[in-house]
Amino acid sequence: MPEGDTVLQTAARLHAALAGRVLTHADLRVPRFATSDLSGRTVLDVTARGKHLLTRVEGGLTLHSHLRMDGAWRVYAPGERWRGGPGHQIRAVLTNADHTAVGYRLPVLELLRTSEESKAVGHLGPDLLGPDWDPALAVDRLLAAPDRLIGEALLDQRNLAGIGNVYKCELCFLARVTPWLPVGALPDGVLPRLVTLAHRLLDANRDRPTRTTTIRAERRPRTGAPAPAPPQRPLPPLRVQEPLYVYGRVHRPCLRCGTPIRKVDEADRPTYWCPGCQSGPMP
Repeated sequence: MPEGDTVLQTAARLHAALAGRVLTHADLRVPRFATSDLSGRTVLDVTARGKHLLTRVEGGLTLHSHLRMDGAWRVYAPGERWRGGPGHQIRAVLTNADHTAVGYRLPVLELLRTSEESKAVGHLGPDLLGPDWDPALAVDRLLAAPDRLIGEALLDQRNLAGIGNVYKCELCFLARVTPWLPVGALPDGVLPRLVTLAHRLLDANRDRPTRTTTIRAERRPRTGAPAPAPPQRPLPPLRVQEPLYVYGRVHRPCLRCGTPIRKVDEADRPTYWCPGCQSGPMP
């Protein structure tokens, strides 16, 4: 499921394949921009902003896309067979002499002036993986609606940008609260720690091919920074390595207390939690 770490990796792949190269072919398969022709223009860069992708093109244009639940960009070499899905799911094709980037199932695809990117991403809160990351601002935005459920608040990209449903479930588990606890009801000090942990988890997974939240000790220290101290109350060792604590583990035993993990579907999003060690309201 595309979340901030996945989108950042996608941006890096697209940037490596497209930036600094002239487009020899461009096909935007959405009615509003179907006649737009970007061929002959150089791609300047591809940048992630939260869960949004900004492909900036020579001439002051930006191709804005969003992956949402199942969108994807794939990069292919000349002559390589496209394998991202059937042709009717393709929304964008960007080709240069060395690569072709194909956007599948993109629910959001629009061409706008680079000077007007704020129309697409200006509403976002501080980006968990961006240079504008500001934990204090994220906490303030979350506290602005104390009656809102913490699970909903974490998913609201206006509060902090990059968290999706997987991280929502995992963060609530690590904070030992259910996603249905109001923000204002969180115990003292939990919200700042939760925001800090969100940044650490996404940063630890920014280069991982498989997302994991269960090996926090493997976080990479920044150059010149001391290794992170071990947690005061470490979780028990896992007999079989699991990448996630609760997400996708319905009916399986909690890795902390052994209680079967539960799941409920809400607005097309599954929520997983442990009723044994997460306190707060439950469905």
